[in-house]
Amino acid sequence: MTNKEIAKQFQYLAEIMELHEDNPFKIKTYQNNYLTIRKLPEPLSDMSVDDMGKIKGIGSSTVAAIQEMLASGTMQALTKFEEKTPPGVQEMLHIPGFGPKKIRVIWKELGVESIGELRYACNENRLVELKGFGEKTQADLRQKLDYFQKSQGKFLFAEIVAPAEELLQALNLALPTAKISLTGAIRRKSNIVERVELIIAGGEDISQIFENELLVKTGQQEAVIFAHTKDGIPVTIYPCQPEEFGSKLFRYSAAEAFMNAFLEKHAGIDFKGLATEAAVFEKAELPYIAPELREQAWGMEADSESLIAVKDVRGVVHAHSTWSDGLHSLRQMAEHTKSLGYAYLGITDHSKSAFYANGLKEDRIVQQWHEIDLLNQEFAPFRIFKGIESDILNDGSLDYADDLLAGFDFIIASVHSNLRMDEEKATQRLLRAIENKFTTILGHPTGRLLLSRQGYPIDHQKIIDACAANGVAIELNANPHRLDLDWTWIPYALNKHVPISINPDAHSTGGIDDIKFGVYSARKGGLTSKNCLTSMELTDFEQFISAKK
Repeated sequence: MTNKEIAKQFQYLAEIMELHEDNPFKIKTYQNNYLTIRKLPEPLSDMSVDDMGKIKGIGSSTVAAIQEMLASGTMQALTKFEEKTPPGVQEMLHIPGFGPKKIRVIWKELGVESIGELRYACNENRLVELKGFGEKTQADLRQKLDYFQKSQGKFLFAEIVAPAEELLQALNLALPTAKISLTGAIRRKSNIVERVELIIAGGEDISQIFENELLVKTGQQEAVIFAHTKDGIPVTIYPCQPEEFGSKLFRYSAAEAFMNAFLEKHAGIDFKGLATEAAVFEKAELPYIAPELREQAWGMEADSESLIAVKDVRGVVHAHSTWSDGLHSLRQMAEHTKSLGYAYLGITDHSKSAFYANGLKEDRIVQQWHEIDLLNQEFAPFRIFKGIESDILNDGSLDYADDLLAGFDFIIASVHSNLRMDEEKATQRLLRAIENKFTTILGHPTGRLLLSRQGYPIDHQKIIDACAANGVAIELNANPHRLDLDWTWIPYALNKHVPISINPDAHSTGGIDDIKFGVYSARKGGLTSKNCLTSMELTDFEQFISAKK
């Protein structure tokens, strides 16, 4: 181990001890060890034990720890603390500028144990009321988290699409006669993307895009060029001639499963050397297949023309206000929703069990209903529905009495606590909630946070079957951290005639825009507007939720 590596181990030990509020004297000692060792000119690995003991500030226990690290790569003192610290909390300690004291508050008071949960807590304004935090601290932390996650090698589609489109525009300016398109997973609008992929066709010398530092070239394998943006986003470029642009674009826009099925079905047909994608489909005697559907073999049979579009969504269902943990007032949420052209808003603040999110107790619900009544008089024909995101408790029950549940226009039932469940427990918990006569929509079914929390395992078929039997819709939570229900289960839900509700889970007016990410994911599953609950016109939506009353 190098001096730098050894020093960092002491630094990390000091931080994890501070996280657990351990002996402050020892913490200070390890912090000083870090400062001393990182400045040493001679490698510790070349020193004798006696020489180490002569270094000012290095005591016998520190020398023993150094010897242990040189022999094994770690030290027992650190291992002891790692064993009682969740891996996700340990990962937080590596976020620059985010110290152990603040991490401890979030871990102990909010139960946050991963980077993804922390980021989601920021998005839901959970940190602003904590001691030592506030809106400015929360905003600063969100920026730190963005940077940290970008360095981990995978990106949410929502995070990478804007810089990808900016890069595309810049390349079009730099290579005005070339034909350029996004391709790969980002063109399929996959939930998670590892890199930006581009097809560039034309006679221009593309080396200029590296000379002007638009991209930094990192390598080349045959005709494929590897690079990254100035912000470190990986980029793969497939150069080709204009006459083969369509063939290459189709090939690289398809996932392996789709492409294998396509080639097997059209064995013996040469699809090389085609200038447009339209020519590929014409030669295959197939209608155009949207890129989102080019994931699995069944995508060849789907109807691209009927896929849901963002403009098809008529209502904003699942939104939070300052009545619970939202950033904007009920009036602001309604005004903004109406200004965007939507016909209705389903306000669903958190229920009383979500104490961490200022969940609504019974007396506050009555007050909120009164405000909704007044706003509906003012905003008509735009309609605000009285909803709630009711917590599914550990036994599967909802957290209000039946007489109060009956007063809501609709209810989204969601799990927010006790997430560590096996499949049987999680499935049974959801089944009981679905069978509750007041449940209208099952919210984010697995509780996952993409790139951060896998979510609890459930028997999707049983859950979808139960929704079909009980007239319950399933949410596709459009928050790009969730996108839950996963799109791969949409075909099964459609087969069972279960409506999919594309919901933004908006905690601010800006959060309503997340609907588009839900639509992109829904298209991958073949969802059409007629199968989408939130594509219903106002009267049809009223009829659907009334059927549960």
